[in-house]
Amino acid sequence: MKTAIVTGCAGFIGWRVSERLLDMGFSVIGLDNMNDYYDPRLKEWRLAKLKKYEKFSFYNLDISDRKGVMHLLKPESLRKVSDSYPEILINLAARAGVRASVENPWVYLETNYLGTLNLLEASKEFGIKRFILASTSSIYGLNKIPFREEDRTDHPLAPYSATKKAAEALCYTYHYLYGIDVTIPRYFTVYGPAGRPDMSYFRFIKNIDRGFPIPVYGDGRQKRDFTFIDDIADGTIRCIDCEGYNIINLGNDNPVELVYIIRLIEEGLGKKAVIDWLTMHSADVPATWADIEKAKEIINWRPSVMIEDGIRKTIDWYRENREFVLNLKD
Repeated sequence: MKTAIVTGCAGFIGWRVSERLLDMGFSVIGLDNMNDYYDPRLKEWRLAKLKKYEKFSFYNLDISDRKGVMHLLKPESLRKVSDSYPEILINLAARAGVRASVENPWVYLETNYLGTLNLLEASKEFGIKRFILASTSSIYGLNKIPFREEDRTDHPLAPYSATKKAAEALCYTYHYLYGIDVTIPRYFTVYGPAGRPDMSYFRFIKNIDRGFPIPVYGDGRQKRDFTFIDDIADGTIRCIDCEGYNIINLGNDNPVELVYIIRLIEEGLGKKAVIDWLTMHSADVPATWADIEKAKEIINWRPSVMIEDGIRKTIDWYRENREFVLNLKD
């Protein structure tokens, strides 16, 4: 399997997964609608990195556009860019963000649910054998930690996690009815260089550097299982070899408090944070923590980047691209 379709290829995880696949010798057909959920210039920055590869092809397409998806993914369309029809589809196109989904749930339904349905239909119609769906730790809600794949996930706390749960269920249906091999990695708080500007660590770095207040919800003692982008990309690509239907946690297995992240950033920048304490959002959870025994067993994966090294690498990238990052819209 040497040709893969990657949706959301200009997004944070999609960009890194695509880059890794290209480095491995894959041909990558990338799809992204380049939306303005956050400043599109960051997506354009990532996309420019991918366009340097000879085996990368890009299409500006919204996966919620059923006709567009079916037209693009039919074999006669893709023959123009690939000698062989792709056997792998990695769906990393999604609307992310728990709090934002409470404000505008409709766009989450369109992208995360209907978009996944369109891609599954295309996979069934055109014989794509392997389907990977990116999912999220927020699907676990208020379960006891560490979160295990066998935990109940039928009490989502926000539209974002609800639409991801619905997409997971659709994937099982298409596996059962049509024999598509489906693997669903559930990501735990992905961070790293060129990450999403709406993520807390990204805002913290920018604001602490400029002396601006940083928003912290609750008391800052909430714990997150921060997982470095390179580990997430590696785990996602390992899912390509899975058969059947699998759900696999990809997390660092080392939750840390938000105040510890702030401390690491302060040390890395050599500057003190000014904190704007805010009320905890009702859709937030006190802690996330991935049980990764299944990942070790099924895909021989374990994280390799500790939080201290990951934050340092992220700050190094910020320093190298400081002028560009500070010009991005918050």
